[in-house]
Amino acid sequence: MNPTTLLILFIVNFAADSYGQQSKKFFRSDYTYIEEVQSFYKFHDPQTWADAKRICAQELATFWYPENDNEAKVFLEFANKTKPNIDYMFVGMSDLLVEGVFETVEGKSISEVYQNWLAGDPDNFEGTQNCVNFYIKEGPGYIADDECDKKLSFNCKKTLQSLEWNEQCDMPYLDYTYSYKNGKCYKVHTTPLKWNEANAVCRLEQSSLAKVNNRQEAYYLAKLTESTPTPKVKGKYQRGIYHMGFYNRFNEGWQTIGGKPMVVDLNLWWGNYQPEEENLEQCGGMFFNGRLVNIDCDMRSFFVCEREVKKVITPDDTAQPLIIPFVGGGVDT
Repeated sequence: MNPTTLLILFIVNFAADSYGQQSKKFFRSDYTYIEEVQSFYKFHDPQTWADAKRICAQELATFWYPENDNEAKVFLEFANKTKPNIDYMFVGMSDLLVEGVFETVEGKSISEVYQNWLAGDPDNFEGTQNCVNFYIKEGPGYIADDECDKKLSFNCKKTLQSLEWNEQCDMPYLDYTYSYKNGKCYKVHTTPLKWNEANAVCRLEQSSLAKVNNRQEAYYLAKLTESTPTPKVKGKYQRGIYHMGFYNRFNEGWQTIGGKPMVVDLNLWWGNYQPEEENLEQCGGMFFNGRLVNIDCDMRSFFVCEREVKKVITPDDTAQPLIIPFVGGGVDT
């Protein structure tokens, strides 16, 4: 099959998969669908405004703000029913780009969406209020300017119309690549982070840091990382090593993210031996060649996330081509 035919098959199947998923009205298990506004919503614990925006983007959602009076009314009913202890929350509005010009995170003027300001606001009190909160406890849903570095609850939103679906990986992240031999989907992240930060990103994507259980997985991950384009990165980070899903942070022996002891052939480790438990480098990594190694947990590195797939797909499954033209590579051979 030539590449053009393969790409056409992918586009046709992708469109069908996305439409099918929209009919199921399912995005993520931690999001709630509200039919009246045809959108999914999720409350998050308090964060700064900037972190709230980042977290929503990592979940393929938008930092919520009221699109109009109707959505504000529907959301208030949802919030007071599910989060009765929250008085007010951040929304995706600010004047961070131009002082006094409030816009949404999508660049819309708030005059185009929702501007039910609290009396006297925005007042930029003491020159420190560039972000916006939404009062949900009482009243019609007033907004007010607030300090961006304060930590408040917030909500992420995904519209049903924008929902896309990776059928093989059974998830909305299109940049995960399926390996039928391993029964898992993988994504190589090329923004260097510390081990804990990398683990948090994988969790936001409803995945986990990748685990190597045998030589086959090590070989696949080595080929996957090799085929992934590497951008130019500023700052200090560990080149050639990827954070992986195992650790010995509590001197209880090397174990996986799931808490199971590491049971792999010694020849999968760099130097053919498992590091001592008292070693100061207590987080797991993998060299570009597939060899496992212990590394400093605070060292910034690229990393790999994995998601186990419950549905069994074989090379004979022709519902969708197994070689998908996503950035990231990872072709089974």
